[in-house]
Amino acid sequence: MTSPLGPTPSLNALRAFEAASRHLNFRLAGLELGVTQGAVAQQIRALEAELGLKLFERHPRTLVLTHNGQRYATSVRRAFEMLADATQGLRPEPLHVTVSVTPTFATKWLIPRLADYTRLHPGVDLRILATEHLSHFQTEAVDLAVRYGRPPFGPGLTADLLFEECLVAVGSPLLLRRSGPPGTAGDIGRYVLLHDSQSPWADYLAQHTPPAPGASDPTPQAIWFNQTTLAIDAALTGQGLALVQKDFVAQDLSAGRLAKVFEEEAHTGAGYYLVAPRKQRAPEVVAGVRAWLRSQAGA
Repeated sequence: MTSPLGPTPSLNALRAFEAASRHLNFRLAGLELGVTQGAVAQQIRALEAELGLKLFERHPRTLVLTHNGQRYATSVRRAFEMLADATQGLRPEPLHVTVSVTPTFATKWLIPRLADYTRLHPGVDLRILATEHLSHFQTEAVDLAVRYGRPPFGPGLTADLLFEECLVAVGSPLLLRRSGPPGTAGDIGRYVLLHDSQSPWADYLAQHTPPAPGASDPTPQAIWFNQTTLAIDAALTGQGLALVQKDFVAQDLSAGRLAKVFEEEAHTGAGYYLVAPRKQRAPEVVAGVRAWLRSQAGA
């Protein structure tokens, strides 16, 4: 009985051809498919014989798709993608949203709020990618990212302000009681200043502390960290003073684990933005997570 779809080559031959068209190498295609190089070559020869067309030009060290091979590879790959989509539609993955954040944002702002997220969104898994590197939405399958700076962040992206950068100088209450609160720039010399990549201590002190009368101000000792969360942890253990985003230490200030060294706050004009591609994989689900993050920032 003739198939209503018309004559088609075997799926094994088509799989071998599709893999070989990507790798342009029978050995690598065989490794992907779990068969030998010779088996792939045999499948391709049988396919070419059945079609009556040459699909590859064989060269000593590589393969090159013929014009017909290029056209056929595009169509075959699209057909396999449709089959994969149809199969996946029968067994849909659990809904999830991947959010790229810095380690400091994750530990000092996001994680303390996750109980509220799981309560409000029981059917959507949150995948948190904590990295100092700039994540790519397409290649790393990222749905949302929290980025520091000023918009625009790139073509095809939307940006919502979560909160502006507001820096506060903090230290442990025990350290401040032991060394005495600094009143002038000269007093800062009694302390170790904890630096990270975003702590403009020199600018802050120049703007917010009066110079010591009749003497040059000593240069404070410093410890440098590559992550803000490390500077905050050092401040919590009394190692020195940190100049950090107010939202990252709000709970520590409220609980009395940290105290403000100066009442003055520094506004830099930068901010933390929620960035997302305009075209989303699951727009309604991502919109729900975006709304939750904005509500938490507003609260």
